[in-house]
Amino acid sequence: MLVAGSAYLLIGPYAGSVAAVGAIVCIPTDHAAPRRGKFLTLLPTALIGLPLFASMQALQDDPLWLGLLLVPATFCAFLAGAWGKRGLPLVISIMFSMIFSMAVATHPQSVGLLPTCLYFALGAASYITYSTLANIALNSRYRAQILAEALLSLSAMMHTQARRFVPADALNPLPVLPGQLMQQQAALADQLQAARDLILESPRTPRRQQIAAMLLCSLEIRDHILASELDLDTLRSVPGHAPVFHQLRELLMKQAQAVEAVADALLTGRQPRRFVDQRPQLARVGGELEEDMAPGPMPPATAMSRAIGNRIGNINDEVLHLNGLARGETAPDLTVVRTAWQLFVSPTSWSWKPFTMLWHWDAPPLRHAIRAALAVGTAYLIALALPWATHDYWILLAVVVVLRGSLAHTLERRNSRVAGTALGCVLAAAILSTQAPALLLLVIVPIAQAISHSFAIKRYLITAVSATVLSLVQAHLLSGGMTTAFNVFERLADTLIGTGIAWAFSYVLPSWERNQIPALVARTMAAQARHARSTLSLGQLQAVDDEPELEWRLARREAYDSLSALVQATRRSLSEPRAVRPPLEALESLLIHGHNLLAQLAVVKTMLMRRRNLDQEPTREPLQRASAIIESLLTAREPQSPATAPSITTWPTELPQTDPFGYDLSPWIVRRLDLACNLAALLRDDADRVLQARTEPEPTQTTQQT
Repeated sequence: MLVAGSAYLLIGPYAGSVAAVGAIVCIPTDHAAPRRGKFLTLLPTALIGLPLFASMQALQDDPLWLGLLLVPATFCAFLAGAWGKRGLPLVISIMFSMIFSMAVATHPQSVGLLPTCLYFALGAASYITYSTLANIALNSRYRAQILAEALLSLSAMMHTQARRFVPADALNPLPVLPGQLMQQQAALADQLQAARDLILESPRTPRRQQIAAMLLCSLEIRDHILASELDLDTLRSVPGHAPVFHQLRELLMKQAQAVEAVADALLTGRQPRRFVDQRPQLARVGGELEEDMAPGPMPPATAMSRAIGNRIGNINDEVLHLNGLARGETAPDLTVVRTAWQLFVSPTSWSWKPFTMLWHWDAPPLRHAIRAALAVGTAYLIALALPWATHDYWILLAVVVVLRGSLAHTLERRNSRVAGTALGCVLAAAILSTQAPALLLLVIVPIAQAISHSFAIKRYLITAVSATVLSLVQAHLLSGGMTTAFNVFERLADTLIGTGIAWAFSYVLPSWERNQIPALVARTMAAQARHARSTLSLGQLQAVDDEPELEWRLARREAYDSLSALVQATRRSLSEPRAVRPPLEALESLLIHGHNLLAQLAVVKTMLMRRRNLDQEPTREPLQRASAIIESLLTAREPQSPATAPSITTWPTELPQTDPFGYDLSPWIVRRLDLACNLAALLRDDADRVLQARTEPEPTQTTQQT
């Protein structure tokens, strides 16, 4: 708004319109980011967009040469997808610079090519400067907001987990399936990494340290939520278990509400209410259970219920800690990450390594770039052949924003784009029918762009509505206001044609998820092995520095991120043709066992930290043996059998009468190690089934050979 309005007032309407294009081109790459590298994130947009904008302007009257520039430039632009999530906004910005250049009307007689390009450069440079300064000024607010967003997702996951605490007579159907929790875990993993990137940058001031400590606390809560799933099925087989489940569900719901209250406090700038410790209530859970289990390798029902209650108590302790940090009553402890925060954040510099690694035929970014170039070229030819040519770039715009790297995302964008365009046409028609002055329309353009950019990831339907308003108002301004009438059906037709082209070309050189699954499975297995090795090492209890703790935190992050990537790939594959889907049953089993293994190791880690000041000899040999077995199962070419895993033959029956949480943890550690080794074996079997299905011939091919 400032860029377009200033250019309008100081130079003129045409300059304001073109400067607005320069600003709009830079907006897709603008998001809340660390202060370091913010300028370099935005700069490539202007450096690449300006020459493309100028070239498209110079060739505007020659459709052949314009197409010969558009298609290869599209291919090169989509290669930026090799940089992953960082590269995708750059792709959109580069394409916007070309498409909106086509939208600029023929230069007025008093304005040539050079002034038009200068107006574009002025808009882009002004916006980059403004965005960099605004990011610095609002950095503290961004930290609080992104943490609040992560905490709200964490609270939602806690509510979901609480609904898993249902008695046996209410299991048909189970209110929450494991797949729902895994999807929430995957979404939360992405949010937490975005929060790390912003919050862990230079945590030097007291406020930054407070926010960073709250983020670390949320990571611990996530671990304990995952661990709270353990032993639920076993406890359901115990008579009289229903009251235990009701009590635990109610307490976990209250903890989730406390986390949500902290998030609300961050957004509103006030203090949350004090959270009341639930440990006294948890100490009474399970006392009414009937002890009908004979002595053996399984713990008694009362002990198991108290163990589950203790894991809920661990969440309670972290929620208390989080609440104390938010209220300023607890001092933050950032010993681990204060000096090594760079290891936990995503890189901000542009490396050439992703670009050099995509030059093989199976590389998804390369195939997507070819697919996009063919789709844009086809759309351009169709636009030239259509009887209406006033807004031929609308078809190209629809192709660019709908065509995604996966079929699932393309279908989702297609549906939202069509519905949003219909609603946006109605809204834009209402705005332009008022014959509002150009200055007011220049105000509407950045507002629509801001709304479009804000909801691009979460609610693309809203983005499509605001983008349609933006396109129609911008086209009206760039045409010099020669006409205020436009054909809504033309806009809808262009959108339908563009989305149809994008949909059709999503099947050209497709990158099916099953081709990416082997690499994701290998990453998951390696991450699980590394996490187990760092978790089961006694060096973390004896080290004089924080190196083992740092290694464990990095391994834990990679374990969660690898499972998150596999969950998302599996979910995307559900939209693909049945014949090319990966083995979904084996993948689902792998994901469940992977999350369960993380949960078992999280419990072991917690118990080791609780007894860190005690004699470690009783657990040293079981830990070493379990670590070797798990690593062999997950990484070795010929894994050994888990028959030699640590195990308990007779469970101690004595329970403490004073402190229900003060029992000997050694048998529990051994039991968790035994279960972890069994889960590692199941995980290995799941991975082998997934990879074996990948190498099996297609059923049609087998039939033909027979």
